[in-house]
Parts: sequence; C-alpha cells; structure tokens
Amino acid sequence: MKQNPESARLQEASTLETLRFQQVGTAKKPWRKWGPYLSERQWGTVREDYSQDGNAWGYFTHDQARSRAYHWGEDGLAGLSDYEQLLCFSVALWNGKDPILKERLFGLTNSEGNHGEDVKEYYFYLDSTPTHSYMKYLYKYPQAAFPYNDLIETNQRRNRGDMEYELLDTGIFNGDRYFDVFVEYAKQSPEDILIQISMSNRGPEPASVHVLPTLWFRNTWTWWPGTPKPSLKQVSGPKGAQAIAASHAGLGEFYLYCAKDIPLVFTENETNNQRTFGTANASPYVKDGINNYVVNGHQDAVNPEKTGTKSAAHYQLEVGPGQTATIRLRLCDVAPAAIAYPFKDFSEIIRARQHEADEFYKSITPTRVSEDEALVMRQALAGMLWSKQYFFFDVDKWLTEHGQDPMKPGGRFMRNSEWFHMVNQHIISMPDKWEYPWYAAWDLAFHTVALSTVDTDFAKEQLDLMLQEFFIHPTGQIPAYEWNFSDVNPPVHAWATIFLYRTEQALKGQGDLEFLKRSFAKLMLNFSWWVNRKDRFGKNLFEGGFLGLDNIGVFDRSAPLPTGGHLEQADGTAWVSLFCQNMLEISVELATHDSFFEDMAIKFASHFLWIAQALNHVGPDGMWDEEDGFYYDVLRLPDGTATRLKVRSMVGLLPLCATTVIEPWQRERVPLVTEALRERLRHMPELLKSIHPTGAGHLGYGERGIAALVNPERLRRILTRMLDEREFLSPHGIRALSRYHAEHPYVFNVGGQEYRVNYLPAESDTGMFGGNSNWRGPVWMPVNALLIRALLSFYLYYGDTFKIECPTGSGNFLNLFEVAREIANRLTGIFLRDKSGRRPVYGGTEKFQTDPHWKDCIMFYEYFHGDNGAGLGASHQTGWTGVAAKLIELFGRLDPAQYLEAGKAGAFVRKEQAADKRVA
Repeated sequence: MKQNPESARLQEASTLETLRFQQVGTAKKPWRKWGPYLSERQWGTVREDYSQDGNAWGYFTHDQARSRAYHWGEDGLAGLSDYEQLLCFSVALWNGKDPILKERLFGLTNSEGNHGEDVKEYYFYLDSTPTHSYMKYLYKYPQAAFPYNDLIETNQRRNRGDMEYELLDTGIFNGDRYFDVFVEYAKQSPEDILIQISMSNRGPEPASVHVLPTLWFRNTWTWWPGTPKPSLKQVSGPKGAQAIAASHAGLGEFYLYCAKDIPLVFTENETNNQRTFGTANASPYVKDGINNYVVNGHQDAVNPEKTGTKSAAHYQLEVGPGQTATIRLRLCDVAPAAIAYPFKDFSEIIRARQHEADEFYKSITPTRVSEDEALVMRQALAGMLWSKQYFFFDVDKWLTEHGQDPMKPGGRFMRNSEWFHMVNQHIISMPDKWEYPWYAAWDLAFHTVALSTVDTDFAKEQLDLMLQEFFIHPTGQIPAYEWNFSDVNPPVHAWATIFLYRTEQALKGQGDLEFLKRSFAKLMLNFSWWVNRKDRFGKNLFEGGFLGLDNIGVFDRSAPLPTGGHLEQADGTAWVSLFCQNMLEISVELATHDSFFEDMAIKFASHFLWIAQALNHVGPDGMWDEEDGFYYDVLRLPDGTATRLKVRSMVGLLPLCATTVIEPWQRERVPLVTEALRERLRHMPELLKSIHPTGAGHLGYGERGIAALVNPERLRRILTRMLDEREFLSPHGIRALSRYHAEHPYVFNVGGQEYRVNYLPAESDTGMFGGNSNWRGPVWMPVNALLIRALLSFYLYYGDTFKIECPTGSGNFLNLFEVAREIANRLTGIFLRDKSGRRPVYGGTEKFQTDPHWKDCIMFYEYFHGDNGAGLGASHQTGWTGVAAKLIELFGRLDPAQYLEAGKAGAFVRKEQAADKRVA
C-alpha cells in the first residue's frame, strides 16, 4: 500500500526531535539539562526581599543588581543555564556611552510606572525546540546612551489616565541607530552547546560595541555554609581560541571556548558591600568588577590571576552600516587536550539545528494554516519554551533568615509564613520572566494547554509539581504566587489535567493513567479545601476573592466589604462546578480500570447537582436575573437582605464554562454509576430543574448527554449578550466587561462613598491590585479559551440543531462550532496582519507596523485593548496568551463535521491516525 506523501513527510520531519524526546524519557540523554532557565529579572522579587516592611521592589533594585549577589537565582540577557542553575551564561553589552554594562533588562518598578511595573526593553523569543536543541533570541540595543532616567522621570509625571512612556517614545531608535543582537544556541549533544552572537548594525554609520559573553556560578557558597566554592580559570586553549575552565563539585568540569585571541576577564560573584552597604569588601574582586573594568577603566577591578566565579570574554567590534559581525563560542564538557579545534563544522551544525527546528514546526502545523499564522504559532510556542525558569525558594530558610520561627507564635507578620513547608527547586513555566518571574497556579494550567502542542511530557510535569508535597499546602490549597501563596486562584488544575490526558490519548492511542491517578488523589485534597474553606455557610455557593480577575468587581473582592456581610460569587461557584465536572470525568476514566473510583464518580456527580441548584436558585436573592438574562454576584448584607451587583462582566459568563459532554461509551463503562445517579434523580427530581436537560429523553447528537449549569433558554439569552458587538463581542475576542457600561456605568453607594464600574478598554484607572492589570473591558486569552471550550462542548451535544445569531443583530446564524471558530479567529487575528498589513497587537506603534526589522517580531501581551486589540500589560506574557498557538492548531485541523464525530468511538484517534489528524 502506497504511503500518503504528506504523512511520510511529517513522520520523517519529526524523527530527530522525536528521538530526543525518547532519549529524555528513557533517561539515556539529558537533552533538557541545559536550557533558557535564567530569569529576566531576579531583583525586586519576594525571594530576594529581606526588608522590614516587605517592600521587595525597594529592597533590591535594578541599580543594585549589578553589584549585589543574588540569594535564590540569577538573571541575564538571553541567558542559559543547567537545570539546577549552577553554571550560568548570558550576554553583556556596552555601546561606549551607557553608564553601566547592559547585563540584564531594565524596567520600572510597581511604584515607578503609571500603570505598574513594566519592562522598558525590546527583546523577542524567536525560536526554540522543546529540547532546546536550537534556540534564538533577539535583543535591540540602542547605540546612544540608554535613557534610564528619562524613562523613570517621564513615567512618574504621568497619571493612570495617560499612556505609558515607552522606550520607542524616547527617540532612542530614531535613525535606526541600534544593533539587532541575535543570540543562537545549538546543541551538538546534550552537554555540548554552540553559541552564536550576531551583531547587526541597523544604523547609517559605523558603530562600535563591546560584547562580553559572560560565564558565572550562582552563589551557593555564601548562603549555604560548608558548600564547596566552585572556580573559573583561564586555561590554555586550542589554536585560535581562548578557554575558560569551570569546575564545580556537583556539576563537574565544563569549558567555554571563545573564538579568536581576545582577552578574558575574571572577578567574583560576590556582593560589592562597599557600594551597596558602605561596608568593607573581603576581596577587591566583586560582582560588578567587570562592569567597573570595562565602563570605568578600573584595571584593578578584575583579577590578574585570571580566576574567580564570574568571567567574560571581551570582544570589541566595529560594525559597518547594514553589516553584521559574528562571535562564536562553545560550552561543553570536552577538555582542551581532547579537542583539536572547537569550532570545526560550527556553521554546519547551526544550520542543521535550524533546519531540524523548521521541520519540527512543519510537522505540528496544519497544512491549511497560512504562512503568517504559522509564524505566529511558532513564535508563541518559542516564547512558551523560552519562558521556563529555574525557581528556587526554601520558605522555611527564608523565614529563618528573617528571624522568624513559624512554629512559634508571635513576632512581626511575615509574608507566606504559613507556607513554611515549601521547598521549590524546579524548572517551572513562568507567566513572564521579567514582569512575573514566579509561577502562578492558574496561569500555569493554561501554559500546559499551550505546551501540549509541543511537549506533553513537560506539560504534565508542570501540573504534577503544583500537587507535590513541597508545593500544595497540607490543607489542600494549591499555592497562588510568591507575593501571597494564600491568594485563591480559580481551580482549573483538574481541567488542565484531563485536557492533557485526552491530548496524549489522541496522539498515542492511550492516555497516561498513572498521571491521571496520582493527580486525582491530590486534586481530591484541593477539592476538599474548596468545600471546607470557600463555601462559607455550606450552601454550595462559593467565594474566593478576586479569583484571578483582579478589579472586575465593584469592590476589592479579597478585602472586607465596606457594607459588611459577604459576596456569593457567580464565578467562584461556576469554577467549582467545572472542577466537579472535571473530577467526574477523571473518576469515570479511572473507574473503567479500577472500581474503587465508581464511588468518587457518584460523589462528584452529586456535588455538581447540588452546586447547580444553589447557583440557579430562582428568586430576588438568586444569582440569575430573569429580567436581564444574566448571572450576577449577590451581596448578602449582615441583616440577611441580598442585592445583586448588576455588573455585566466575565463573572456572569463563566457559568457557561461549567459544561462537559458525556459520551455514550463513558456511560457504558460505568453502569453502576449511571444507575446510582438515575436512582438519586428519581428520589430528587427537583435537581434536574436547575441544570441543562440530559439523560433519557434528552440525549443529544450521537446519544450524548451533557452536564451544564445553564439550560437551553439561559444559554441562548447569555449568548445573545455575549455575541453583541455593543456588549461583549469585540473585533478581537470577548471583552471582560460589557461595553454597555461605557455609557451606563454601574454605581453603588454605601457609607457616603460611591463605587463605580466603568468600561475601560485599556489600562486600569484604579490602584486596586497594584493598578497594572485591568478586567474592566480588555480581552483576556484564558477566559476566552474556556468560553471556546464551552461552545465546542455544547456543539458536540447539539450539532447543527442549535444556531444563534452571530454577531447579534447581523441576521447571520451560526452553529456553535462556527461561533467558537469566529471567536478564535478574532483572538488570533490580534497577532496577524490585517488587510492593510498591520497587526492589531501593535496598535499605532508605526515602528512595529512597518519596519522590516520589527514587523514580524511578535510579542504576546498579558491582555488586549477591548476595542482595537492593542497589546497591554506584560509584553512577554507568553504564558496563557500562548494558548493562541493551540487555537491556530485546533481550528487549522478541524472542521465541524470532523469535530462532531471525534469523540464517538472513544474520545481519541487511534495511534496510526494521529500524524494526520491530531484530534483531541
């Protein structure tokens, strides 16, 4: 039988990267040992904060970072390290005009920016394979003095109603007087890495630049007494190269080979106490020694013995206009005596890894995806892979160093003191390695959805981490983020778990049951925590504070209410309902292999019914407003009276997301569970009145059942609002707040104070939650992704029998797959060139829209302008915004009919079909 040429091409193209995955999985070769694991910012983090007042930003500043040794991690420009971050590499630059070396990215702190913290640099994650066999990073380095003070002072003069003052606004890139600095890594083997730094002068005149590839050890010897101190030293290298030997008791021996006869400089990764604290230094060689040597000409700042724990090769280049100068390095475990010339076949290996990366992305990109969509998808995934970071935080040690003993009462309040069990020391996917260089639990769930496109194993490892004993609290709470591990994030971990299981099932023909089983056990603890801690009165109405939605409410939902009383949250209750459905699906899957889980399936099905009845309670104090056809939070006052807070927001859309299809084969696998539920509903038929009709007489397409909070009438009424372009439907996705509130702000008066919710399509105008994010109008990718999932679930149930006008009032009726695809197209359209060749993500920034060296460099922001799609918030939020890659892939592969049939035979595609269909 002749093989399909397309299938043969895909199979062959993915062979080398697939082989690397297999070698990682069988522990034969540690392809992931070296990767982009340095942070973009270690200063200003909670881990490095030893202040008396908890002011992390003020305690360890950017200005101190060049002089002060970090305790818990390292940062650097285009950085690389081993997975324990013992030996680190990055690039430092000096244009001859800056007051300091450019060793790390600069940005404003939370108090300096008029919209909170903000990186003020231009850098891009252009490429990476999952094993980091090839990576490419771009940094744009101005040739004039970097405008540090201008950025700080001008932003401080602006208020929350003004736009941020960006680096392009300073004029520093006028005349294209800057360098494009490309840093590429290509692995010859897991312990042998070729490094190529290309300096492209985009300006009209020749320009000089100092390039300092820097190698150093993370300082472990100062903070952990008795730890052997590693060493770097210059050794005799092969002809045409200089060599640095790195010796570490745990890591072993490594060597950095630097092409050409260039000087090597050495210092220590030790704090400059004199500059930082005004006290004497134990040694003249300190962390900023190389900076002081290059920038200030202090010859005695570096060690003439050519030894230390921090070192750099010092290249001084003159680059002509439009020209590119290239530097070659090699980091490996091969000693000079065993290597004749370290750069033999260098260019060929770089090209081979580039080609392999091209072929890998071709193999996972649907053929009907456009060239521009493929570019966006690839850069989104490259950003996901570059955003891995070594995260180290021993909370008990940190508290002890603050003079606190969490086992003894009394003493001053310390952040995270109830999390003293935590010892985090892993490679973790970060939301943004500058603005958010710490994990966030609900962000991470969406990261894994995006990462599943390229590396399901790593995605599963990330979900596993949050449930390990050194992460999850003994009470069952999953940690939120390091500023406050006790904050409450939406419970989406179970949803991501079953998503990854189904994805792997589709690709391999079977899912990872052990992963599912161990996850279920820990998720049970987390579910119990929600039930016991966040259902205040045991009424199946859940709170949780802001639940990741920051300032979406009338009040700060994480603080005591100015009215007294408490909130019954429509979103909190919907999140837990989805949690129930996910746990039900997991337990049914496990019950087919182990009858122990049948009781668990019954438990979660029952919980779902009780929560639905509580949420859908009809009456003046219920969350559903029959007149408006929408869900609202309910403010319950101390005297027992209730008021709906009638803000049309994502809070009222989230009940749609608690929707899961029940396939016939799932019912058939657990007949005892099915019968037990039928019996319960015969005794309590009123429970059926509060959910979408399902079961006998109400089965959908292909005999499917459905677990959903909203019935058909409510579904249609909510969707009519959601798909109204005057309300939620923007040209670029679903807004977090209805545009109705632009002309009709919601106003609530209490105690002589007015609380107001206006439609704000861009940045926040309030200081709530720091003021650096906004849920009052912009488009957010994660909740849009869940709404798309819900629409696809309803489509699996209804097929073409349910159609709705989209947009509302257009006369254009679509089935729910087509509605989901329309929203997905609007979301991915944020990054794609429109008919005029402009990308909405860059708004009116002409440099990004028209310049050939900028217009195809994509940044994946935290959220997006509700009217024009311009990127807002953290500019490199390639965490949950990376879900855009999954949307391009999914809708690039599926059509409605194909999707409708996808789950009927067992919710997965057989292994031999996976290369062509990849249907999850």
